Amino acid sequence: MRIAFAGNPNSGKTTMYNALTGENERVGNWAGVTIGKKESPIKKEFYDFVEEIIAVDLPGAYSMSPFTPEEGITSGYVRDENPDAIINIVDATNLSRSLFFTTQLLELGIPVVVALNKSDINEKQNTEIDTEALSKKLNCPIIKTVSTSSDKTGLKEAVNAAVELNGNGQKAPYLQADIDLHDKKAVEAEDRKRFDFVNKIVKEVETRKVLTKERNSQDKVDSVLTNKVAGILIFAAVMWAVFWISQSKVGPLIADWLVGWIETFQGWVSGLLENSSPLLQAILADGIVGGVGAVVGFLPLVMVMYFLIALLEDCGYMARVSVVMDPIFKRVGLSGKSIIPIIIGTGCGIPGIMASRTIRDERERRATAMLTTFIPCGAKIPVIALFAGAFFSGASWVNALMYFVGILLIFLGALLIKGITGYKYRKSFFIMELPSYKLPSLKRACFSMLERAKAYIIKAATIILVCNCVVQLMQTFNWKFQVVGEDAADTSILASIASPFAVLLVPLGFGAWQLAAAAITGFIAKENVVGTLAVVYSITRFIDTDELALTGGANEVAVTMGLTTVTALAYLMFNLFTPPCFAAIGAMNSEMKSAKWLWGAIGLQLGTGYTVAFLVYQFGTLFTEGHLGNAFIPGLIAVLIMAAIVVVISRRSRQKFDVEYSLHNKGTGASV
Repeated sequence: MRIAFAGNPNSGKTTMYNALTGENERVGNWAGVTIGKKESPIKKEFYDFVEEIIAVDLPGAYSMSPFTPEEGITSGYVRDENPDAIINIVDATNLSRSLFFTTQLLELGIPVVVALNKSDINEKQNTEIDTEALSKKLNCPIIKTVSTSSDKTGLKEAVNAAVELNGNGQKAPYLQADIDLHDKKAVEAEDRKRFDFVNKIVKEVETRKVLTKERNSQDKVDSVLTNKVAGILIFAAVMWAVFWISQSKVGPLIADWLVGWIETFQGWVSGLLENSSPLLQAILADGIVGGVGAVVGFLPLVMVMYFLIALLEDCGYMARVSVVMDPIFKRVGLSGKSIIPIIIGTGCGIPGIMASRTIRDERERRATAMLTTFIPCGAKIPVIALFAGAFFSGASWVNALMYFVGILLIFLGALLIKGITGYKYRKSFFIMELPSYKLPSLKRACFSMLERAKAYIIKAATIILVCNCVVQLMQTFNWKFQVVGEDAADTSILASIASPFAVLLVPLGFGAWQLAAAAITGFIAKENVVGTLAVVYSITRFIDTDELALTGGANEVAVTMGLTTVTALAYLMFNLFTPPCFAAIGAMNSEMKSAKWLWGAIGLQLGTGYTVAFLVYQFGTLFTEGHLGNAFIPGLIAVLIMAAIVVVISRRSRQKFDVEYSLHNKGTGASV
């Protein structure tokens, strides 16, 4: 038996699904978190029947008439897959809004059980709902539930009620009139009738002691957090605090302890292999243990950041960030909803890209998916931490700077896409539910942190492990499969492959084949940049975010790489703002559904990373040393060529737009 879990965004639907199944799907106190359906068996303790029951968690939806792709998933599943029953999760604190969707579900003929979720909040606010009267008016069972409580109030009753209704029909209290769904006025008129019907029911079954029109403490807080000036400053301060705590304080303390264990283990492995072949020592001790350990050593920094962001999501703050950013994003051709994928992208670019499907407008959705990966994700934190520790004494401003540069590039990229696509700014309304503030759950934040850390470790034990082994082998052998010594490293397979790419990077200040090789492996997984550098420079013993700032290791790493602070900053930005890992590119492809947009995204990201690194190196060198950097003219030519390509594409796009606009006007008889 399959039970579909459907409801409005932020109704507690995924929290209930996790409680019933034991899964740990992503939840958040804001809309747009669930973006695809999930399935899992319900635990036996939550029902009294022998048959296995499968729960299907559907994305949040306000209507069965889909306006966004994730609403289309919900509508399509309920209409086409015919689940045996539906548990409709209703936010008991906002009954009027929720029941609009409920009445549409009741028209499908599928048995429905309404779970009045967040009932505990209603009790605190002295709001009462007559469940018996509501059940009679809707012709379906009504059960009060609390998904977050330790006793999981009402969950078993809701599942049992759904099972008992299996095979029964569903009588609808309200039937939509037979109208043309393409007739906008008719649809709007029908929606008004449905809202009137719902509001009439709510007035009869709900007794609210505090009127919603009254200004409460949360409204007063919102007036500050959503202020167009104060809101942005507060957001900047909050994100800086997240980076400062995770990258400079708590994270490094834990990393120091972890790296000590890794170094001990690496020394133990080296001791075991002391009398074996040098090749085996290089592969196992340096390539596998050293390379992977270099990446895993940064895991505490990533975990602390994940934990803090999970707390921000759960307390309801992130929804306010969307409201604050909406006016700014609109000016560059995006919307406030674009901030949701960007914030999610700080953890991992893949779910961030997938979250762009919550945006209704196709052009905005594709542009957001294209630009989301400019925000540094968790995989890029080890790269930032390594260079901050080695070249900037572990300064916390390096971390914050990279994120704010990422946001700036998102704005500039959006303006560029806006110009290329011929987008005209239009005044529009941004409607988004602001969830109630609540104390964040430390348990959920820990689970979210551990789940992401698990994915990080799996990547280190698979993709990064294989990549480091391949890098070690390619560095050890030449094309005749002869072992090369340290003095002849330039003749290795790795050097011969990376050297041509290194020539292209000379105008950026880092033309060494070792640095080029690390940048190339970074396209597989960004953590590989750290692992590859550790292998090719044999500096695994110094990859420690805390010790780099306190011992001579930082100086030795800087000298070994042969980079100045300016070239190090340029190299860091090149790796952060060029195309993301292959998996993220695959996610972009699936969300954009257009080869032209995908290749445009890859080209934009390559050009952006190259141009930013070029400007940082050349003008940084001019500022610090009084002259431009090496190969300025070739680099300038490369940047101008990329700019010319953008201009040509923009003109062609505008011409195509003008032709289509002219044909449209001729066909409709409109005057230009």
